[in-house]
Amino acid sequence: MRLVIWDVQHGACAMVQHILGQYAGRLAMIDSGSADDWRPSTYITKALGRNRLDYLFITNADQDHMSDLQGLWNVGIYTPVLFRNTSYTGEQMRQIKRQSGPLSADAERYVSACSTFSLPVDEPFDLHMGGITATTFWNPYPTFTDTNNLSLVVFIKYANFKILFPGDLEKAGWQALLQRADFRAELAGTDILVASHHGRESGYCADIFNYFTPSAVVISDKPIEHETQKTVPDYRKVVRDQGVRVSTTMKDRHVLTTRRDGWIQFTVDNDSYTITTEYKG
Repeated sequence: MRLVIWDVQHGACAMVQHILGQYAGRLAMIDSGSADDWRPSTYITKALGRNRLDYLFITNADQDHMSDLQGLWNVGIYTPVLFRNTSYTGEQMRQIKRQSGPLSADAERYVSACSTFSLPVDEPFDLHMGGITATTFWNPYPTFTDTNNLSLVVFIKYANFKILFPGDLEKAGWQALLQRADFRAELAGTDILVASHHGRESGYCADIFNYFTPSAVVISDKPIEHETQKTVPDYRKVVRDQGVRVSTTMKDRHVLTTRRDGWIQFTVDNDSYTITTEYKG
């Protein structure tokens, strides 16, 4: 498995593929955030030479998680499967988003997709991603009515590796999910945590670490802004003492950030995984 967390500054975008020799299989993407000089729609069509995105997960219905969503449609990328929190309708999300002002083109695309994408799908993720599996959780609407605590929480697993993408879940949302035995059980064995809410204190929940000890935490963000990344010392305390070895520098790390490291790639085989980064940190 090749999983890349892209540097989209204060946003989110990751891509997942099963790689067999020189063959790259189906493509999945977690969020469609973009940066001034990088867009997933351009990367998929130009760098990967693809016109199909097999699976799209939107973890959070805010602009920084889907700033290139309409862009996928604009360049003709066929996207047959959307994973989202299904407890709300498109119209209900439209009303939530309107509280902050007019909807962007990407938000309009998302609320429209809420009505047009439905299960079951012809090619389920767990059966068609070469052994990569996805497990999702969410809090229900209207128990929560804010986009952050309605985040889709995604566990991606391959062989002995597990990474957790929690969107912008805040402490109240974490606490609600921790009431579920199946969620607590799924936390066990998680290797990598992508920090919720780009490392903001509001996304940090100490109680989740009663159920797993990550080897490292990844923060997707640009230079410190809006109280982001002030939780780095907190995350540093809860990861394994040895951290992870980054092959780009051959240094052990506990918290990686797109601000410092650029894109962060995990290459997973049956027995182990390696981490490479765009920059030398």
